[in-house]
This record gives sequence, structure tokens and C-alpha cells, in this order.
Amino acid sequence: MTPESNTSLPKTCPTCGTRLSENATRCLVCGRSFATSTKKTSESPVQSPKLPELKVSIPAAIGLIVVILGLGAALIFVILQTTGRVTTPTATPTITTTPTLTLTPSPTLEPTQGPTATLEPPLQYVVKEGDYCSTIALAYGVSINSIVTLNNLPPDCGTLSVGQTLLIPRPTPTATAQPTATLSAAEATEQACGTVSYTVQANDTLSSISANYNISVESIKNFNGLTSDIIYEGLVLNLPLCERRPTQGPTPTATLPPPYNAPSLLLPADGVVISNVNESIALQWSSVGTLRENEAYAVTVEDVTAGGGKKVVEYTKETKFIVPTSLRPLDNTYHIFRWYVVAVRQTGTDSEGQAEYTVYGTVSSFRVFAWSGTAGSVTQTP
Repeated sequence: MTPESNTSLPKTCPTCGTRLSENATRCLVCGRSFATSTKKTSESPVQSPKLPELKVSIPAAIGLIVVILGLGAALIFVILQTTGRVTTPTATPTITTTPTLTLTPSPTLEPTQGPTATLEPPLQYVVKEGDYCSTIALAYGVSINSIVTLNNLPPDCGTLSVGQTLLIPRPTPTATAQPTATLSAAEATEQACGTVSYTVQANDTLSSISANYNISVESIKNFNGLTSDIIYEGLVLNLPLCERRPTQGPTPTATLPPPYNAPSLLLPADGVVISNVNESIALQWSSVGTLRENEAYAVTVEDVTAGGGKKVVEYTKETKFIVPTSLRPLDNTYHIFRWYVVAVRQTGTDSEGQAEYTVYGTVSSFRVFAWSGTAGSVTQTP
């Protein structure tokens, strides 16, 4: 057999690379055989279409499966919820709360056992001279009818004898609660009426306190249980503001400020002796606050020496007052003068058009000074 020329050998052995003829079925070098259908399949003019290929990695495939399962679970949950089957587990929490409420009423039963104290035996009391059913009932805090019923006494309970033994019922717990609900007339008035506490100062009277607070003397006495008009320094009075008397004018009493405190006297010093004839006497005191248009200070200066009898009352808005020379004694002896200050309020005018004032504060303490009409002739000392 002669080998084929290379120019006419279009076929190549895939194993050894030897070029062979187109119709060769076996390689002459390596001995590989060729299938006859290889040429036909490679040169077939009609090719079958290929399906699209999708390559997915393993993690992506697992994630896709999880998503599909989640969507399926959600769809099943929605279906069960619409049918009402999902709401059944919510009933269990409400059942656990109800048993705790049934335990709370049990402690309330214990206080009801308190009235068993009324089963105790009654007390025994031996009647003494001057005893009555009313006094015995008051002393033990029980009613007269309970004593009459327990001892089989007449309804009027008027046959008690000295040495007689009575059975006194023990007061029930419910009876002690009644006094808190029923108030006395004074307690009811005090609760319904606003009060202000006032401590009686020196030289105070019921009339001055009544004028200061615009409350009648009788109202003050009745409210504080006073039997007379006598009061003393340091006594604490409760003044009923609801019993203030109505005042004339458009201004209601509720808008009035409280009365002023007592002014503190500054000059001259208590007991000073003034012998200079030409020297003026200036009285000074501390302010009690800003006075209103119809308020002022009332300054009282009086000669308390026997035979003097001179007195002057002046009104000023200042905290200073010059003693008028008309009060200077005309003889050659020293006279003792007493002075004090109090805040007042104008309440009207008299027939002559002069202002009328009412005391509206606490009177100051008293001070004295000695004053002579002639210098150098001292015959009396304070």
C-alpha cells in the first residue's frame, strides 16, 4: 500500500496528527479507527436548537429555597388567620389574671369580726348619791335607753337607789364613729366660717378689736365662749371673718388688708427730761407699711401730771410729729407727758365736715417725757 500525498489528505488524526484521506476509516500511524458518522454529523446543515442554561451556585440555591418556604409559611398564616384559627392561643393569658382577683376579698372578712367585742359581759356599777341615769350614761358613753332595757327599769329611769347595782352595756364600735359625723354648733360654725387668730395686746379691748376687724363684740364673745367683756394680754381669740358687718360704699370688706401691727416708738427715749424752753419736741416712730389714701397715724400726747389735763390727738401720714407748744406747762414745775401711736382709717365725716377715724391696727407701747415751762427750775422728776 502506498501512502497518500499530503495535498489530498484533508483529514487529520486527532491522536497523532497524521493527515489522512477524507474517506479513511483508520489511521495508518497510530491505528485509531474513525466512525463513518463523524463527518456526517459535523457537516449536517440542520442543527437542533439548544435549551437555555441557568447556572446557580449552592448558597444562592439554598437562599432561594428559604425564600420560597417563607412565602409559603406566610401564605398559610394568612389563610389560618382569616378562618379564625390563629386567635385561639390568645385566650390563655386572660385566664391567668382572673384567679388573682378572687383572693382579694378574703382580707375584708376579717374586720367584720370586730363587732364580736359587743358579746363581752356588761359592766357593773353601784349607784351613788346624786347619780342619775343621764349622768351614768354620759360617763360610760351609752344611751339611757340601753341602761333602762338591760336593767328592766321604768322608762323614766327615776327609781335609782343608793347602793343599787346596775348593768352598764359596753359601747359598740359603731357608736364611736357618730361624734365625728355630728359636730357641735361651735365646730360647725368654725368649719363653715373662715377665722383669723389674734393675740390680745396691751391696752386692747373688745371694742377696739371689734372696730379693727369690723366684727361685733357679741360675735367675738359667742365665737370664743366669753361670758364678759374682760380680756387680758396674751389671750388668743379666733375672729370669725364670715360675721363681718357690711360696710357702706362700693368697696367690699373682703378686699381690705389685715390691720397694721403696732408702730415701734423711736425718739425721744423713754423718760427723757426736756428743760430747754426753746427746744421743740419731735416724736418719731417706725413705719408699719404703705398707708392707703384714707389711712393715717393717730398720735396721742397727754399731760398725766395731776392738774395738767391737757391732751391732743393729731393725724399724720408721716412717721414724725412735733409736739405743739400749746401743751407746754405754764408753771415752773415739770409735767409728765405720755404719748403713743396707732394706725387709723377714715370711716366718714362729722356734721362739721371733719374726718372721722377708726382704729385699724395695734396700739404702740407707751412712752413718757418730762417737760417744763421754765428752764432751770426743776421741782419734779419723772
